Amino acid sequence: MTERDEERQLGQGSEREHGSAVERTFAPLPPIRGRGFASSWWGRAWLKALEDTALDGEQLRRGRRQAREGAVGAVAVRPGRVTAVVRDRDGTAYRSDVLVQQLDPAAWDRLLAVVAERAGHIAALLDRDMPPHLAEDAAAAGVELLPGIGDLEPECGCEAWDHCPHTAALCYQLARLLDQDPFVLLLMRGRGERELLAELQERSAAHGAGVATAGQTGPAKPAGVPAAEAFAAGAVRPALPAPPPVEPAEPTVPALVGGSAAAGGLDPAALEFLVADAARRARRMLAEALRPDHASAPPPAGLTVWQDAVRMLAWADPDAPLTSRIAALLAAGCGRDRTDAARAVRAWEYGESTALAVLEQEEAPDAEALARARTQLAAAWAEEDRPPRLRAAGNRWTVPGGDAQLRYGPDGRWWPYRKERGRWWPAGAAESDPAAALAAISVAPSSALHPHAPDPAP
Repeated sequence: MTERDEERQLGQGSEREHGSAVERTFAPLPPIRGRGFASSWWGRAWLKALEDTALDGEQLRRGRRQAREGAVGAVAVRPGRVTAVVRDRDGTAYRSDVLVQQLDPAAWDRLLAVVAERAGHIAALLDRDMPPHLAEDAAAAGVELLPGIGDLEPECGCEAWDHCPHTAALCYQLARLLDQDPFVLLLMRGRGERELLAELQERSAAHGAGVATAGQTGPAKPAGVPAAEAFAAGAVRPALPAPPPVEPAEPTVPALVGGSAAAGGLDPAALEFLVADAARRARRMLAEALRPDHASAPPPAGLTVWQDAVRMLAWADPDAPLTSRIAALLAAGCGRDRTDAARAVRAWEYGESTALAVLEQEEAPDAEALARARTQLAAAWAEEDRPPRLRAAGNRWTVPGGDAQLRYGPDGRWWPYRKERGRWWPAGAAESDPAAALAAISVAPSSALHPHAPDPAP
């Protein structure tokens, strides 16, 4: 049994009633060495919320060390709260809690409606997966599944007022549990797995029945409130409904029939490509406009011609015959080759324009950023007898004689790279912990390109 399999078995947890709420208890997880706490995107999002919230990076470092050493006891998860006993090296035990905001009934109603409308969302959850589209659709409906800055409130017996090593260790341990089961996150938000699945089954059945009767003849009952009734209500007006989910998840572009490049000067396949890209951009813009924090969020930065070309290639269907030709044309138009395009697309899939900047940046960070990077590197392996040797050049730290490299990005995070076919390729998403980023290189596939990346030139 591998270490991941052992975690998965321990991470099943036992579910029971705790007063009027459901509680799941997870056995202590074994110590870990040489890899990150989370490999799923939602597990990393949880850690990012912790790292963005905590004011003292030293407390996080000590918490990571305690979590790696197995200092966190059994973890109890219930709506709005996570609890565990964390022991210091001298054996002193502290009860530590992390509070998470629960979703209110209206938010749950919108979330369940979004999930029930897509069989793929339910199937993914049953497979202990949380596809990014689910979180995007939920956000478009005004529901933020994942915590953000300031959403993780610590309480500890050591009486620290901010995140201490004990609550940090609990959060890092919880990331390992979230990696195995996204229902842990949903329980923290307020609903247990059995209750959630029962309600989803009921909603799915009702949704299916509505679809089945949609084609029946006869007058349909009008939806909504008649205009005369709404105006007659005066000051007492019905509340506006929640924004609908952004549909569809992937735009459906009708095939263009008739005409040809020779007859009209336009290639129908190229036109379909542009129409699909426009539909995807419109859907993303609509989803961003419907986010609760849209009014206060800064406007998105504009893209350069090369960035926009990479964005289009990242969306393109890799199996479509036209994709390879468009990749070559876009790369050539920007003075790049197809391998440049393939590497750029892989970077974009890991972190969009930030990851693309890391791919192409070579100069060293400024003095302040370089000092932070060196401090993080020293702290990452402070407890190791033999830390890895890394050769620094610019913003890159390379394992001498190896095929692994870390790049320090403008976002202050570490991006893993692996040498493939003589060139450095992105190997994963960014990590705040350089040790976790370096460990990710050893578990990421070494030969397969990202599924959306165009094939490089042989």
